[in-house]
Amino acid sequence: MKQSLQIKKLANFKGDLPRYESVLASGFDVRAQLDNVLVLNPGERFLVPTGLAFAIPAGYEIQARPRSGLAIKKGISLVNTPGTIDADYRGEVKLILINLGNEPVEIQDQERIGQLVLCPVVQAEFIVVEELSSTERGDGGFGSTGVHP
Repeated sequence: MKQSLQIKKLANFKGDLPRYESVLASGFDVRAQLDNVLVLNPGERFLVPTGLAFAIPAGYEIQARPRSGLAIKKGISLVNTPGTIDADYRGEVKLILINLGNEPVEIQDQERIGQLVLCPVVQAEFIVVEELSSTERGDGGFGSTGVHP
């Protein structure tokens, strides 16, 4: 399935446009737009610009997700994952990177720092009720279904 997505290169953008790295990939990679090498110390986070803005179609959102390779190789993830980019947002997409490892990590200009996924959205119509229907689980949460098979 394909959906058109308008993309704007901002003044700080350089390099190649995002693309899907495999035929069936769900996310397209975005790259850091940096003037200098970024050093993230353990536990440190930084808002990294991508140089891109989008006109997301009504009924969709873009989710920002970590790249698995960056996570396993460098311990880098996104603070808010998935991050939500709403259809009415027109500003630059920036990703909040965090170093979850034990060593400082360098992020280079043009390094692929995250992936964006265009997703359909369903908005809820809220209905206030006095009682909710009962289920076997009830209000059990946070491990109430067990941890072993």
